[in-house]
Amino acid sequence: MTRFLTLIGLILHSVVWASPEVDTIGQIVRSMEEETEHVLLKFLYETQYFDKRKRVLDSALQQAVSTDCKLALILERQKVSEQYYHAKLNATSELSRVRYMKGLQIVKILYEKVLSLDHHFAGVRTMAEINKLSNPNHYPEFAKFKEMVLAKKDKRAGLDLTTLLGSNPLISVVQTLTGLVGTGLSREERERELEKVECILDFTLRMHNDLNTIYFETSFLQSSNEGIKNDIEVLFRDYSKPIGYYATLENCRAQDDWETVTQKMEDYLSKMQSASPAAQFRMQVNIEFPIERLLQFINQYNSFIDQGGKFYQKFRIILNSYENERQCETKLPAEYQKLKADIDLAINKFNVAYKPVEINGSKMKEILYGLNEFD
Repeated sequence: MTRFLTLIGLILHSVVWASPEVDTIGQIVRSMEEETEHVLLKFLYETQYFDKRKRVLDSALQQAVSTDCKLALILERQKVSEQYYHAKLNATSELSRVRYMKGLQIVKILYEKVLSLDHHFAGVRTMAEINKLSNPNHYPEFAKFKEMVLAKKDKRAGLDLTTLLGSNPLISVVQTLTGLVGTGLSREERERELEKVECILDFTLRMHNDLNTIYFETSFLQSSNEGIKNDIEVLFRDYSKPIGYYATLENCRAQDDWETVTQKMEDYLSKMQSASPAAQFRMQVNIEFPIERLLQFINQYNSFIDQGGKFYQKFRIILNSYENERQCETKLPAEYQKLKADIDLAINKFNVAYKPVEINGSKMKEILYGLNEFD
């Protein structure tokens, strides 16, 4: 049986938790360690008593003369062996209960983290302004500039763009600047009008591809998080199916039905204690398997958080790369600064609120393939 309770504490204790939600994981870890130690110490004391009792009986059996005395001692020793077996079974059952319930609590907290990420990405995605920021056609100043050029240019020269081509940022800019030459304005007037939109044009044309990269990669992260959300819901299904609980994780959370899960687990363990040895083994495996799935999910979650943090660090570099920001500072849209602030906030969340659960390779092996707590 894997030493999940003790080892998960060793694995998680190095994580620096900085939010109330994460403090709950710290409490789970401490509770795991305390309850595991309590169960194992109780079994150790019982083992010492049984071993001492067996030595006394063995010594008495060697000195016994009569057949009746020997038979009584043999029966008593058999009784002690049965008591040891039941004590070990009780300890195994109790460790399974603690392991299972603490693992379930970790699932619960990770689900809250995933939902929080889902809300985060939904909030970022509402910033279709990311798209608008890169298109000069969405700026009132440029719209007025286009209207002025259209009103003053020679109607016999050039052509009017279709709605489709007119919405294309590059084509729209080229056509408008070309039209400016044919407006009949003096050189000074043209330069004065162009100066009103030069920062907008410089910003949108330089940052167009970069801003769209942020938009589409954020969409990718949101899609990936949806996959993580589906996976943890499947994990909960695997976790709760052996004990006969069939509600989804979403419904369990919505109904605050965790007490029912606990009761199902208690009922399952009661049945396991009264089952045959072969049935006990199968039932034990059924509740051990989800622990492996939990560890696999933690690795998956960690990879996603690491990836998300790196994406946002890249976004920050992209947004800080506009070389004329200081020169055009007063003319850039407020959404640009808001986006930069949101990116910084997201980086902080990935480093703190969504922080990965630390697991290294050796500890993973110990949890998955384990050591016998009773050896």
